[in-house]
Amino acid sequence: KQWYQRRVRAGFHFYGSHYHEQIIDAIRKECELCDCLQSFFILHSMGGGTGSGLGSKTLSLIAENFPDVFRFVIPVYPSADDDVITSPYNTTLAMNQISEYGNCVIPVENQSLTSICQQLGTAKVDNIKHAATESKEKAFNRMNSFVAKVILDITASARFDGSMNVDINEICMNLVPFPRANYLIPAIAPLYSPKIPQPRHLDAIFSDVFSNSNQLCRVDLRKGTFLSCALLVRGNLQVSDVRRNVDKLSDSTKFIYWNKDGWKTGLCSVPPIKQMYSILSLANNTCIKYTFEDLRSRFHKLFSRKAHLHHYLNVDGMDIDQVKCAQESLNDQINFYNEMDNAKPLHVARPKVL
Repeated sequence: KQWYQRRVRAGFHFYGSHYHEQIIDAIRKECELCDCLQSFFILHSMGGGTGSGLGSKTLSLIAENFPDVFRFVIPVYPSADDDVITSPYNTTLAMNQISEYGNCVIPVENQSLTSICQQLGTAKVDNIKHAATESKEKAFNRMNSFVAKVILDITASARFDGSMNVDINEICMNLVPFPRANYLIPAIAPLYSPKIPQPRHLDAIFSDVFSNSNQLCRVDLRKGTFLSCALLVRGNLQVSDVRRNVDKLSDSTKFIYWNKDGWKTGLCSVPPIKQMYSILSLANNTCIKYTFEDLRSRFHKLFSRKAHLHHYLNVDGMDIDQVKCAQESLNDQINFYNEMDNAKPLHVARPKVL
């Protein structure tokens, strides 16, 4: 039973097909309660079978039944020391679905969330799995709160007033230049904790949101190229404060040559509870390819030996070609970001007048 639950295709083919009508009915009932349906937010894990399989199946059902509504996917990527041996299979197969059906993918990594919790003093152990039960519960609650804050900041403009409100759908329209470039790296500043003093200067949070310690994925933005970037600011600030800091950041960030001014800024006047102001950054940066390369390496270690593969092929509707297709999709994603990293402007010589 444990193996069956941990296979992505069991969640996708068996549970997804078995509960197809119930899932759609539940979604439609919620949609009927909306005055103006703008988007869907799908949160699911990637390492386990239920989250990756049933989560990606739900995403495809939403895309099929609500094709004109934007879909935001927030997948939680497993740590390298994840206790699910087959998590590279599950993650790669699920990525094939979310890359195709998700308009915006906002990836979050368990390892990054754990590091932030340790930084804030929530978990004072090297590995969260070895923490005491009470400490683990606090740590997991804290980790979940960071993911929830991403959604709260994205939707803040739809719930509160502001001088530069950003419509939810504008995020997809302005930050995703190509269908494959739909991965947006989230970062939060300041990282709120009662034990840690908040930044005294507004400019500090603009620099903190680009530091590695504030990223919800283990990435280094300096190693990649920005295709676009959104800064969603909350608090009692002036538009001039935002523009001044964006101008400073523009000098130290590398944008692709055809989108040098690829900033999208939003300003909501209502700050988060117990905070004066906060920033959510959504960076469309090619450095996400290093996360995918690490996943590809872990996938290859299993797939090259066909290890544990029979557990997946025993599921009705699953064959080896689907695994190879997911592998090719991952390779194409990495190659795309490599092309964006190496992109250079074309210098066309002007015609000479004879």
